[in-house]
Amino acid sequence: MKNPFRGRKAATSLPMPTAPMPETKGAAPILALQLTSSAQWTPREFGAMSREGYARNPIAYRCVRMISEAAASVALCARRDGQCVPDDPVGRLLVRGHSQQSITEVMEAFYGYLQVSGDSYFEAVLSSDVPIMLRALRPDRMSLVTDKAGRVQGWDHNLGGVARRFRRDAATDRCAVHHMRLFNPSDDCFGLPPLQAAAQAVDLHNQGGEWAKALLDNSARPSGALIYKGQPGEHLTDEQFERLKSELEGNYSGPQHAGRPMVLEGGLDWKSMSMSPSDMDFTQTRREAARDIALAFGVPPMLLGIPGDNSYANYREANQAFWRQTIIPLVQKTARGLEGWLQPFFGDDLTIHAELEHVPAMAEERAVLWKRLSEATFITDDERRILAGLASQEAEFDE
Repeated sequence: MKNPFRGRKAATSLPMPTAPMPETKGAAPILALQLTSSAQWTPREFGAMSREGYARNPIAYRCVRMISEAAASVALCARRDGQCVPDDPVGRLLVRGHSQQSITEVMEAFYGYLQVSGDSYFEAVLSSDVPIMLRALRPDRMSLVTDKAGRVQGWDHNLGGVARRFRRDAATDRCAVHHMRLFNPSDDCFGLPPLQAAAQAVDLHNQGGEWAKALLDNSARPSGALIYKGQPGEHLTDEQFERLKSELEGNYSGPQHAGRPMVLEGGLDWKSMSMSPSDMDFTQTRREAARDIALAFGVPPMLLGIPGDNSYANYREANQAFWRQTIIPLVQKTARGLEGWLQPFFGDDLTIHAELEHVPAMAEERAVLWKRLSEATFITDDERRILAGLASQEAEFDE
C-alpha cells in the first residue's frame, strides 16, 4: 500500500493572508490511530465454557479435577434412625455403578458438571418404581418442564434427537431425576458455576498464552524495521518490496530462524525494536488471572503451584483449608439433596451422611478432636461418640 502522504505536490500559489500566520517548523503529516474495538469475551454457555474454560485452560481444568475427584472420594452412608445400615437398599445404591461407569466416575461427573455449568443431574434407573442405579446426565441436554403457572413438572432429556421426559409425581413428590444447582441470584431455576465467575480471568490467561506463543514465534520481539538509505526521493519498487517481504518471512521468521544473521544490500539498514519491561511483564498478568480462577473455585493457589504471596504457612494447612472450605460443604450439600430426593422412594427415616472420618486430609483435625473429647471428664462416653460423629452405644444395644 502506498503512503497516502507521499508524492503530494505543494500548491503553486496561495492567497495572501489578511493576518500574519503562526510560524511552523517543518511539521510532518501525522496519522492518528485510535483503537475503539471492545474486548471479546467467551460466551457464557455450556459448550463455549467447556471448550475455552475446561479444555483449554490448565488452571480451570486442574481446579475442576481436584474438586470432583476429592468430593467423589468421600463415601456416602445411608442411615436409619441415626444408624449406618450397610445392607440398606440406599446404601447399595450409593456404591453401585453401571456397566459403563463405576460409582466413583459417576460422582466425579456429577461434581464436575456442577463446577462447569452450575447445574448437575442424577438419573435413577428404576426397577419396580425403586431406584437401583444412578447415572450423571449432561446439563446441556436437560430442559425444564413447567406448567402455565411456572411450577416445575419435570425434565426433558434430549440425546441425538431422542427425547425422554421425567415427570414429577405431584402426589408422592417422586421424580427419576435429581437436580442440584449452585446459588444464582439472577435465576430461579438454574445455577451459577464458578467457571462463569472466573470467565474473564480464564480469557486473560488463555490470550496471554497465545500472546506469548506469538512472541516466541517472532524471535521474542515484536518486530523490526528495514530502513532504505538511498538517494533522496528514491523508493523501493513494488517488486523489490514484495521480494524483500517474502525473503524476510521465509528465511528470518519463526523460532527455527532465531539468531540467524541477516545480509542486507542496496542501502538497507535494520532497526530492531526492543520491548519495554512493562511489555514483557505479561507473565505477571497471567499469574494474577490464575489466582482469580483459583479463587473462584475455592482452591488455594499453593495447591496449584501458582507462585506469589501465599496465604498459608505450608502445603498441609492449604490442603486442610481446601477440604474444610470447599470439599466438605459440597459433599454435605450433595448428601442433603440426595436424602430429600430418595426419601419419597425409601421412607422418611432415611438420612445420608458423608463419612468424613475416613478422609486422610482431615486425620489431623480428627485426632485433635478425639484428644479434646478424651480429656473432657464432664461428659459421658455416649456424648463423646455423638460429638465425634459416631452412633451411641445405647442405640447399638437397642439393635
